[in-house]
Amino acid sequence: MTTPSELLKSRFGFDDFRGGQLETIEILLAGRSAAAIFPTGSGKSLCYQLTALLLPGLTLVVSPLLALMKDQIDSLQAKAIRAERLDSSLTEEKYRAVSSAIRNGELKMLFVSPERLTNERFLNLIRGQQISLLAVDEAHCISAWGHNFRPDYLKLAKAVESLNVERVLALTATATPKVSDDMATAFGIQPADVINTGFHRPNLEFRVTECHGHEREKLLIQRLKERPPGATIVYVHLQKDAENIAKTLRDNGFNAAPYHAGLKPDTRVATQEQFMAGGLPIICATIAFGMGVDKADIRYVYHYHLAKGFESYLQETGRAGRDGAPAICELFACADDRTTLENFVYGDTPDAANIATLVDELLDAGDAIDVTARELSNGHDIRPLVVSTLLTHLELFGVIAFDGYYYSDIRFEAHKTGAEILASYSEKQATFLRKLFTCGKKARKWITLDMDAAIERAGQPRDVILRAFDSLQEKRFITLQMSGYRQRFNRLTQAVDRGELTAKLAALFNQHEQLEIDRIDAMGAYATEDTCLTNRLLTYFGEPIGRCGHCGVCLGDVPAAPLPRNAPPVDLSVLDEIDELARKHPAALGQARQQARFLCGLNSPAISGRRALRGDRLFNRCAHVPFKKLLEQLETR
Repeated sequence: MTTPSELLKSRFGFDDFRGGQLETIEILLAGRSAAAIFPTGSGKSLCYQLTALLLPGLTLVVSPLLALMKDQIDSLQAKAIRAERLDSSLTEEKYRAVSSAIRNGELKMLFVSPERLTNERFLNLIRGQQISLLAVDEAHCISAWGHNFRPDYLKLAKAVESLNVERVLALTATATPKVSDDMATAFGIQPADVINTGFHRPNLEFRVTECHGHEREKLLIQRLKERPPGATIVYVHLQKDAENIAKTLRDNGFNAAPYHAGLKPDTRVATQEQFMAGGLPIICATIAFGMGVDKADIRYVYHYHLAKGFESYLQETGRAGRDGAPAICELFACADDRTTLENFVYGDTPDAANIATLVDELLDAGDAIDVTARELSNGHDIRPLVVSTLLTHLELFGVIAFDGYYYSDIRFEAHKTGAEILASYSEKQATFLRKLFTCGKKARKWITLDMDAAIERAGQPRDVILRAFDSLQEKRFITLQMSGYRQRFNRLTQAVDRGELTAKLAALFNQHEQLEIDRIDAMGAYATEDTCLTNRLLTYFGEPIGRCGHCGVCLGDVPAAPLPRNAPPVDLSVLDEIDELARKHPAALGQARQQARFLCGLNSPAISGRRALRGDRLFNRCAHVPFKKLLEQLETR
């Protein structure tokens, strides 16, 4: 039998494992679940890639990052390893090809998003396959104490059980001890099987420069001129900042380009490829850039704006110096940045009144609840991700139980006559399909299936019927289209004190809000740290080291005195104007928090759905006013 070391050299071209890799692989090969907490760029992905080749069946890789999936799959396929992905960007033809490969046991690795594991079509496809390993990337998202909690991650633990997954590998680069415990508990990982190689990167030189906002441009240009050239990332908060700073650098003779989610996909890809190849030395980016970027020789990471927390900062600076050579990570710390960061946090927190109306809608729906997050979002002015989090909390409270996603609209185009299709099946199968075909309503081209009628007439559950239609498509007898993606829940109890439930939910969101504000406060304090910067970062992750000897403070930088935040007073005339606007748009601006969001320039579902509001001169009028200060004035008028 091939050993891990032999496979490492023959298939991946490496002579030696990095720290923690072999230990993690051996745990998995022994049949146990594991967690790998390695710094960014330390080779977490090899742990499941190599293990997958030594296990029978399929390795399922869950990742929230489509770009990362594509890059890894390209690399694996270049090594003649059968790996594919299933996501919404695939054509129907490609989806059929990947589905066929899964059914035929031809794949070793399949990459999907966490949401895919609640998709009824996917679950029908994957159920019954031998899933030897489930690798969960960004596994810290499962913890409500983490910096990027995602409710869909909580459902992964249930999927492990329902799909008979044999072992799990939880992967992350940023886990505090509390988050690490949550990951291990969720996936049944024993404490001894949590492999944490530590976060210390001795080659990274951390520096902080306290400054006013208007000084940063000059500081950045000065740093770029005085330091030896090298691949550089400049991280900013907003898309417009990426554009403006890249232009300023070009105007000053530097080859720089912006990168953010608002660019066309082709432009983003071309910019990233040029940077990776060394043709573009400086990239000015929002945090949309960096996930899965495996460039070893990045010499500088500048944070033009304050990072939103130590987790984000460690992950983003961790992209520097992966080749082991010295690299500098410098933060330009301006107290005014806290306003922008805080406003985003406060803007996400739903108003208790909106939580109450959403709870009422769900509980008034009866025992069977049929919803979409977007409908609830638009109906109650709560962002879709926050709605999903709210629904997850209701599940955890035992009020409702998730019963799966389903497609409300199912239609197909037949490429042969009914008689020709049925002739390819046994008498029993043909009888079953004939019943299904009689439940379709034919238009000129497409036949729309009445699923309720099909279930009743065929006497089979929904998943069996869907598998039948997937099989017809695989044989190219039909083209299947599914749309109208909805969620089903069952109400578990009638005895619900709605006021108490609403208060409990509001308290949870307020608690999460405070956690995020605490993270921002910690970054603000870091900016004026008078002891070792590296130690301050590592202590947060449970790994104090004393003095590193190579950060700015250890090298003799004099700690800066805290600079005051520019927090202008609220223009009282604005409060009168927002009152008048709220009378015209009560659904969008009836609550004080809604008004504060609007004045701070933060979009919400209600605002996005009203063109007149999006262009109103009051929108973003108080962008430099701290959200909490503005909200207090709106609430106490």
